[in-house]
Amino acid sequence: MEAGKAIFETVEKLRQRRTAPLVLELDLTEGLTEGPPTDPLSAVLSMRKTRLSDVLSGLKRARQDSRVKALVVKIGSNPLGLAMVQELRQAVIHFRASGKLTVAFAETFGEFGGGTVPYYLASAFERVYLQPSGDVGLTGVALEQRFVKGALTKLGVGYEAGQRHEYKTAVNTFTQDHMTDPHRESMSRIVESVTESLITGIADGRRLDPGKVRELIDRGPFTAGEAEEAGLVDRLAYRDEVYDEVKQAAGDDAHLLYVSRYTRGAAVKKLPHPTADGIALIHGTGMIRTGRSGRSPLGGGGAMGSDTISAAFRAARRDQHVKAVVFRVDSPGGSYVASDTVWREVILTRKVKPVIVSMGDLAASGGYFIAMAADVIVAQPGTLTGSIGVYGGKPVLSEMLEKIGINSEMVAEGTNAGMFSTSRGFSPEQWERVNAWLDRIYYDFVGKVAQSRDLTRERAHELARGRVWTGADAHAGGLVDELGGLEDALALARKRTGLADDAPVRTYPRLNPLERLRGPESSEDKSAALARIRLDAWGPLARLSAELGLPAAGPLLLPDWYVLR
Repeated sequence: MEAGKAIFETVEKLRQRRTAPLVLELDLTEGLTEGPPTDPLSAVLSMRKTRLSDVLSGLKRARQDSRVKALVVKIGSNPLGLAMVQELRQAVIHFRASGKLTVAFAETFGEFGGGTVPYYLASAFERVYLQPSGDVGLTGVALEQRFVKGALTKLGVGYEAGQRHEYKTAVNTFTQDHMTDPHRESMSRIVESVTESLITGIADGRRLDPGKVRELIDRGPFTAGEAEEAGLVDRLAYRDEVYDEVKQAAGDDAHLLYVSRYTRGAAVKKLPHPTADGIALIHGTGMIRTGRSGRSPLGGGGAMGSDTISAAFRAARRDQHVKAVVFRVDSPGGSYVASDTVWREVILTRKVKPVIVSMGDLAASGGYFIAMAADVIVAQPGTLTGSIGVYGGKPVLSEMLEKIGINSEMVAEGTNAGMFSTSRGFSPEQWERVNAWLDRIYYDFVGKVAQSRDLTRERAHELARGRVWTGADAHAGGLVDELGGLEDALALARKRTGLADDAPVRTYPRLNPLERLRGPESSEDKSAALARIRLDAWGPLARLSAELGLPAAGPLLLPDWYVLR
């Protein structure tokens, strides 16, 4: 009897859980991952991280689910990129428009530090709660560039580099001791454009006048009490108080469920037919290099390998059930050759089915190169893109080596055999070769921009010159077609191909366990798109291993300082 009673109670609890009102929960304290793991190490490192795509699709479905009553999100100090935040804001605003409660809670928006972007995310919610001991670090936007030329000079390190053109400033940190006028102009406009987006979003979300928001930014940061008085938060409360209030609004028997678990559960319930027509989603994340995608076992960001991405495009192109490709790009760039390889695959795919690019936080330099040939480019206002240019050079360590008693001698056959040695500078003849290389890459890059974006070469050059643009400004200039996020790109792909609004999205390459184990039969095999752990990629030690040189990933790269917190 006791066993029967226990079984009955368990079944009853499961029944109640299946029918109880739902409060969806999202914890952003560990951040989000852009896409699925590309290799075994990435899978382990991202095991507990939620995917952005799961959040977006889950909130989209929840808008129509009568069981879902509310969304509560904990916003942490782990920084999210501005474009990712704008994707989340857009999803929250649509969810909120369906009449469901949205609540943002933070222990602090910056603890004695900046918290402008996290607060910008919170402002999209109907209610914003802050722990009484917290702060609102609404202080505005700042980009800072450090110049190490003086330090290198003291060490006896020279730096020889060329760039195309004046706005391609990635190498300036080594060759200058201050901002050049074009450098300052570019950074100032980025800060201005981002600030415009932040003010507009906060003003709309908090129902404040934009001028008032501008004034508040200049007064920040705020203590919790000051933030409540200024109307930046609705109430000061601890987590238990916030959750009690949300559950009360949703119903006494409301059940908490993470958005990612809700998404996976919905996917299991509605498994599409394996041969149903749908959209292929290809993620291009990280620095671009030749070979296969992967990451170093020593850490650092993952790399996007041209072989991996190309194989994914080929697999999607050959699959008759794939009607369009959405290419999600989140990359600061890298190798020119690898970027050109991916560009070619985009061109080939476009001949047989639409290709829509969705830009993440970064799609600049090589990241723009691989995106520019798409039928449509969709970016967030805060995406950093463009940077159509090139640089190249090397450090010269001869003086430093002499100071520490190291003598370097070389035996070579060929006039330019030792051209890339860091123990001597370029000769005039070698500079001619460097400049010819830079000119060739820039000419090719700008020509392909003009061809892909239907611009004259002159206009493409005006927009290029190495300049970084926000998505908002790139849209105004014609480098981007539409402003929006991944869900907008997927909706556009479905519309262009006449697919239903709920047509399946499949991440490519799609591999079964056997295909993963046996390895590829040839470079045409879709399992050739598998990533790997790169033992030759030194992660955070890359710059040191390159003898203070430029990043080994290549000449089309956005500098590290283009990061907004």
